[in-house]
Amino acid sequence: MSTRSPQALPPEFDTAHFRQALSQFATGVTVITTITADGSFLGITASSFNSVSLDPPLVLWSLSTRASSLPVFTSNSHYVINILAGDQAALAERFAMRIENRFEGVDFVLSPTGLPILTGVSAWFECHNRSRYPEGDHVIFVGEVERCEVEPRPALVFHGGRFSATVPRPGD
Repeated sequence: MSTRSPQALPPEFDTAHFRQALSQFATGVTVITTITADGSFLGITASSFNSVSLDPPLVLWSLSTRASSLPVFTSNSHYVINILAGDQAALAERFAMRIENRFEGVDFVLSPTGLPILTGVSAWFECHNRSRYPEGDHVIFVGEVERCEVEPRPALVFHGGRFSATVPRPGD
């Protein structure tokens, strides 16, 4: 029997348990890039990426409300979502670090609108910052894809707190 409630009941678990349960869902790994008001490049690692719609082409990702980069991503009109390949765990780690210039020593090219596209990624999506939805301790970004490219290769995935590369099943 189901019941109707105007709001969710309090969780029966703590944050650590919830995080552990979430870690069992393997996700792809992305680096989201954009440009700041002073012309410097900004990039962050994110595993919260998903497709939304084919027509129009929409994708989503989310960012913590505590992230120092939130004001830049909220106010910019465009960003690039770089889908990391299986051999790019070092890039995922670099763009997750709290360092001044995450792009130092990183190979990239510029999109037609001047945003960084990381070299060697398996795909990238240049997006118009269509909408933002604050939910809990994150902001969900919906991007309308204006350009994308793909270079099929094994993907970088995050599962159980560790990076791995996908491996095709024999016979596939």
